[in-house]
Amino acid sequence: METQKLNPTIVYILAITGLLCCCLGGLGFILAGIAYYIAHTKLNEAKLNPENYDPNSMKAMNTAKIVALVILIINVLYFILAIYRISTVGWDELMEPIREAMEEAQRNQQA
Repeated sequence: METQKLNPTIVYILAITGLLCCCLGGLGFILAGIAYYIAHTKLNEAKLNPENYDPNSMKAMNTAKIVALVILIINVLYFILAIYRISTVGWDELMEPIREAMEEAQRNQQA
């Protein structure tokens, strides 16, 4: 019987995309959470029948799971920070530098 291989590519893609979405107020925790869930589920399936799976691919999936977990933690912390800043400083105060930058860009464009 041929051993099956776990493919961690989708886990890596979702996790790295989640890391990039960290800049959007920590909303990358959604993608990183999905990546972690996929890796966890696949590893649990492989642990039930380890003789059916390639050990190297199980190690690769475990590494992808750890990467997804780290990115998930980063995103959750950043999301909590964003919520805290919005609740203490206020949305209008946070948007003020962005509004000023847009006005400056419009002035430069007209000149």
